[in-house]
Amino acid sequence: TIIESVRKTTRLACVYEGVKTLGIGAEISAMIAESEAFDYLDAPILRLGGAESPIPYNPALEKAAVPQVPGIVEGLRNLVKGRT
Repeated sequence: TIIESVRKTTRLACVYEGVKTLGIGAEISAMIAESEAFDYLDAPILRLGGAESPIPYNPALEKAAVPQVPGIVEGLRNLVKGRT
């Protein structure tokens, strides 16, 4: 489960294409923050979600609206290093 993973890794990263606000990552983050797993976290929870807009049809604009690999990698590296 997610709680077991947080206990093992001491980190939580939620990456998803949906909008960041009120998305699944917010719910997962709240679940961890409200559980005993919060005490295992050694770094802030990382949430990488889509822009606060509908997903565009244009491929170039879509890349700007959803998390891309370079940004995800950078966010995860910072999470592992304990930076926000």
